[in-house]
Amino acid sequence: MTPPEDKRYRITLHPSGHTFEATAGESLLKSAREAGIHINASCGGSGVCGKCRVIVRQGELGQGLSEKLTKDQIAAGFRQACTGIVNSDLTIEIPTEAGKLIGGLSTQVPEIHRARLKKDDIEELRREGIFQPPVIKLFVELPRPSAVDNMADAKRLIQGLHNQYDERNLVISLSGLKKLRRVLREDDFRVTATIARPVRPGFGKNFLINIQSGNWTNRCYGLVVDIGTTSIYAQLVNTDTGKILAGAGDYNGQISYGEDVITRIIHAETPSGLARMAELAVSTVNTLIHQLLAETGIGPEEITSITLAGNTTMTHLFMGLEPHSIRRAPYVPVTTFFPPIRANDLGIDLPPHCVALFFPAISSYVGGDIVAGVMGAGLYRTQALTLYIDIGTNAEIVIGNREWLVCAACSAGPAFEGGGITHGMRAAKGAIKDFSINPESFEPMNITIDNQPALGICGSGLLIIVAALLNHGVIDPNGKFNQNLPTTRIRQGRSGYEYVLAEEEENGTDHDIVINEVDIENLIRAKAAIFAGVKTLVEEVGLTIGDLEQIILAGAFGSYIDLDAAMTVGLLPEVPAEKVLYVGNGSLMGGRMSELSNHIRRDVVEVVNRMTSFELSEVTNFKDQYIASLFLPHTDLELFPQTALRLNAWRTKTQTTPKKT
Repeated sequence: MTPPEDKRYRITLHPSGHTFEATAGESLLKSAREAGIHINASCGGSGVCGKCRVIVRQGELGQGLSEKLTKDQIAAGFRQACTGIVNSDLTIEIPTEAGKLIGGLSTQVPEIHRARLKKDDIEELRREGIFQPPVIKLFVELPRPSAVDNMADAKRLIQGLHNQYDERNLVISLSGLKKLRRVLREDDFRVTATIARPVRPGFGKNFLINIQSGNWTNRCYGLVVDIGTTSIYAQLVNTDTGKILAGAGDYNGQISYGEDVITRIIHAETPSGLARMAELAVSTVNTLIHQLLAETGIGPEEITSITLAGNTTMTHLFMGLEPHSIRRAPYVPVTTFFPPIRANDLGIDLPPHCVALFFPAISSYVGGDIVAGVMGAGLYRTQALTLYIDIGTNAEIVIGNREWLVCAACSAGPAFEGGGITHGMRAAKGAIKDFSINPESFEPMNITIDNQPALGICGSGLLIIVAALLNHGVIDPNGKFNQNLPTTRIRQGRSGYEYVLAEEEENGTDHDIVINEVDIENLIRAKAAIFAGVKTLVEEVGLTIGDLEQIILAGAFGSYIDLDAAMTVGLLPEVPAEKVLYVGNGSLMGGRMSELSNHIRRDVVEVVNRMTSFELSEVTNFKDQYIASLFLPHTDLELFPQTALRLNAWRTKTQTTPKKT
C-alpha cells in the first residue's frame, strides 16, 4: 500500500544517532540528499551502479532490492537507497565506503536552501475583478426570421448580442460573414459568438471573430508560448477557469544556425535567411501545439487566441521582421509594439479566427519575455525594491518597484540550459539535477530527473556540481582541478582535466559522463556576465546589493535553482535565502495571466513606457565588473563572506590531504 504523500517519517542513522525526516513514498537517496547526507551513487539513482547500499537496522524500506545485492547481503539487511522507498520510520547504517554525513561538517557547509516558489493566483485576479479574458464566448438564442422579421443575419446576431449581453461596437470578420448563414440555421438560431475585446473598454471595436452552432461557452481555450533562444515552451489554458491543461517544450529549431541571437541575426541577413529563421521557429511552435492538442483531445478550432512572448530578436525572427539593426549601434529594432495578427498569417497551424497577441519589447535586448515576467511576478505593483533576473541564454535584469523600473540585458550563453557543455542536456529524464561529493573519498552522489540512468547534465545540475567541487577543494577559484587529491575520478581528458561523474557501465550512454575544465570555464563566463550585469545596474541607479529587499528568479534555468550553489559560484548576490523568490518561466506565467485578463494587457503598455533601459555594452563599468567576476565566486570575496569562510576551511583541510600517487 502506498503511504500518503504528505506523511513524514523519521530516519535515524546508526551509530551516530543523527536523525532527519523523509516524505513517505520518496526514495531514501533523495531524502538523504535533501538532508545533507551523502550516499555514493554514480548512476543517478537508477539502481545500476549498486554503490548506494545501506543496512536497515530497524523498520522496513520498501523495495530497495536489486541484482547488485547478494543473498547474504539481503539477509543482513542491505538495501539500495536509490530504489528503496520510505514507508516507515527507519534506523539505517551507511557503510563507511558508501557515504558520509555531510551535515556533520556544518561549520563549513550550510544547510541547503531551496528557492521558494511564487505562483500566479487566478483567484486573486477574480477577487480584484480583473479576470477578463481578451477573447470570450457568448451563447445567444435568436428569434427566427419571418415574414414580419426579415432583417439580415448579421444584424440579427449583432442585435441579439446587444440585447442579451449589452455588447456594443461589434464588427463581424469576413470569414465570419461567409459562414454566418449556414451556422445560424444548423441549430435553429442557437449560436456561440467568439468576441475579441479591445484592451481598453469603450476604445475600439469588439471583433466577432468566430461563430459556432450550439452552446460552446464551456470550451474556451488559449495557448501561451515562450519563444526562447534555446528552447520554446508552450501551455494550453482553459480561459474560462484559468487552469493549465497541458504543457510542452522543445529546442528552438533555429539552434542549428547558432546558439546566440547575434549568430542568428547574421544568418537572417543572408538571402532567404530571414524566411528560414521564421520557418524554423514557427515549425517548433506548431509541433508543440499539435502535441498539446493531441494530449488533451481538444481540436484546433476551439483555440481562440495565442499569446507569445520572446526577446526582441526572437520576436522579430518569428514575425519575419528584419533584425539587422538590433546588433549594430545604436541598436534599433523595427518595432517594440506588435499589433494583433491572425495566427495562420504567421504560419501557425490554427484556424483563421485565432488571434496571435505578442508582448511588447523594451529595447533591442530587453524583450517581451521580460515584460511578461514583470507583469506575471507583480513587480510593477510591489513597494519592495526588487531585483528580477531571467536566467537563460540571454539574461535580462530588472530593478525597481511600482514607482520606477530600470532594465538591462547581457549574453550569458547556453550553459544554464545545458548548451556548450560536453555532456550538457535539457532538463529531461536522465539529466543529473542534483549532486554531492564525499569529502573523504571524493566519490559522487548523482541524482537524475525521474531516477533514470544518467544521460548528461542539465543547467541546474551543472551549477550544483561546480559549487560542490569548489566547496570541497576539488577545483580552485579559477575552475582548475586539484590534481593531487587521492581519487581516480580526476583524470586527463580531451579538454584538459576532468572529473568522472558516472562511468559508462553505470549510466545510460556509451561513454563516461564527465565535467571538464572547459565546461567549468563556460559556466564561469556565463555567471560572470549575469553578476556583472546585476552589480553594474545596481550601481548605475545609486544603490548597493544590500539595498535589495527581494530577488525574483525566472527563466529556463531548471525548475528549482539551488540558492546556495548559485551564491557559492558567484551567480547571485549573497543574500538571505528568505529574500529570494522563484517564479519558474516568468514569460509563460505573464503570458498565461494576459490570456486571462485584459486589465493586465492594458497595464503592459503603461509599464513598458516607464521602463528605462541601459545598454551595458555602452556602460564603462560593466567590462570591469565582468573581469572581476571571472572567478569563483568573485575577486572581491567581501561580496561573498559565507562562501569565503567555506573556501578557507576546505583550503586548510586539503593542504593536509595526502597527495595522489
